Amino acid sequence: MANLAKAERDAGCRRRVIIDTDCGSDDAMAIAMALNDPGCEIMMFTTVAGNVPVDQAVDNVLTTLEHVGTYEPPVYRGSESMLFNELVYAYETHGHDGMGDIGLRPRRLRASDGNAVLRMLGALESNEPHSIDLITLGPLTNIALAIKLAPATMARVRRIVAMGGTGFGPGNVTPIAEFNVWQDAEAARIVVESGLPDIMFVGWDACLGKCMLGPGEIEEIRRGGGLGRFAIDCNRNLMELNRQRFGEPCLDMADPAALAAALHPGCIAECDAYYMQVDTCNGPGYGATIIDRNRFTSNAPNVRICSRLDPMSYKSYIYRTLHVGEYRNH
Repeated sequence: MANLAKAERDAGCRRRVIIDTDCGSDDAMAIAMALNDPGCEIMMFTTVAGNVPVDQAVDNVLTTLEHVGTYEPPVYRGSESMLFNELVYAYETHGHDGMGDIGLRPRRLRASDGNAVLRMLGALESNEPHSIDLITLGPLTNIALAIKLAPATMARVRRIVAMGGTGFGPGNVTPIAEFNVWQDAEAARIVVESGLPDIMFVGWDACLGKCMLGPGEIEEIRRGGGLGRFAIDCNRNLMELNRQRFGEPCLDMADPAALAAALHPGCIAECDAYYMQVDTCNGPGYGATIIDRNRFTSNAPNVRICSRLDPMSYKSYIYRTLHVGEYRNH
């Protein structure tokens, strides 16, 4: 992965990306990071229900754009419901507004006209094949609908990087399932079984352990300036939840981890290709990602699984893109 990152830097590549998001507080941090990455050009944001209702997700992306203050890609409203199941919003994790309930709202920007799925397909159709990356930070409902509506157009995606699944660790919404996949497992299954050649899932395990932001790092980011303060303050519900789960107000930043893996691949420490299935059965396994880690089956790999990041490289990227001083190992 380090060689890939170096090759892209040497070639002067500026990746063109579409970010699909159910914008809660960790999405907001990831979006702020992407907007400050000079190697990335965000073409548009597409929104989906998940952490919060889709209209709230739209407002949260617009709010984040206003706080970041770099450039303002269009924001499109996408799926308001899952393919089959009822939504279960993550209010306990992100607050009722998804942004810590601290009064954040867009004051100037508004959503752009058009359906998110159709706008995504239009961008893929009107640009060169394999010139656009798709980064997904929420349930995969929009992506599954796009695949079903226009599979040939979706084949023009260069790659999909999805925050989803447990990787090789435990779940965060059930003992064995991660929230984004569990919220719409049928959509995740469609994506996994689509046959698209370059799909990478960044599991929840990638943001745990030494990749979690500890109290000292959180305070340093918050003191680093207005953008750092915004990124930390909107995550106050998650910090309190983690105080109960992990014993201290730390942050397991799943969406920033996926964003870093997508845009700063040099931070990837463990990633390999596997055959993966998504459990859509009505039972305790719903939403589990079943990864053939030990190659028990003869099925060819259909995804790559990023399950570990290098903490120093990852956190340095967070500091750099949030305009905090140089990262120091705490």
